[in-house]
Amino acid sequence: MALVGSVLVLIALAIIWGARSTVERALYVSELGAVGEPTAQVFEIALLLVVAGGSAVAFASRHIRSHPRFLRVWTPTVSLWVASGFFLIASQVTCTQGCPVPYGSQFTWQDLTHILCAVVAFGAACWAMLQVSFARDQRVMALFSRVCGLAVLIIASAGGILSLIGVALAFGSWLEFVATTIAIGWLAVYGAVLAVRGIERPAEPLLARDDVEQPVG
Repeated sequence: MALVGSVLVLIALAIIWGARSTVERALYVSELGAVGEPTAQVFEIALLLVVAGGSAVAFASRHIRSHPRFLRVWTPTVSLWVASGFFLIASQVTCTQGCPVPYGSQFTWQDLTHILCAVVAFGAACWAMLQVSFARDQRVMALFSRVCGLAVLIIASAGGILSLIGVALAFGSWLEFVATTIAIGWLAVYGAVLAVRGIERPAEPLLARDDVEQPVG
């Protein structure tokens, strides 16, 4: 499940960047799926792959627990399932043309729903990264998860603020693409690490049995 999830999200990332390469103007990630955009259908497929891949990785990581008390109220699995669920909603409730910030004369419930779902999904994904970074027996992922989680939080927030105030939108759009790439890349690596550990783990009991002395009949 972990390996399948890792592959699915990598395919999704390739689709997103492939779709982005076909558009010459600056645009935020969500604009690829906006109503009327030629990339809308492929972007929906990409988001659905992220949902499926994220859910698979979440299922494979259900044994992971964080050490700090405030992080183990729920598991990384729950956080990833929450993120996947809101990305699923965002894939079906897309923003309108241009994905305007939903306030003032540009307000629409469709845009508000899409943006809120995307924000919650990214937030849940960042929380999952934080949980994994403090999980037991996850030394390989600890530092990587902390760096990725902090990077996504800072970069995505900066891009969102630029969008809200309507300044340097081209730069802000690239920030969001970078944050998206880091988040999906982290999920792919996390799934791959879980897959490798899952392959290695079954061999441990066999080694343990070899060390046990056989009774003399």
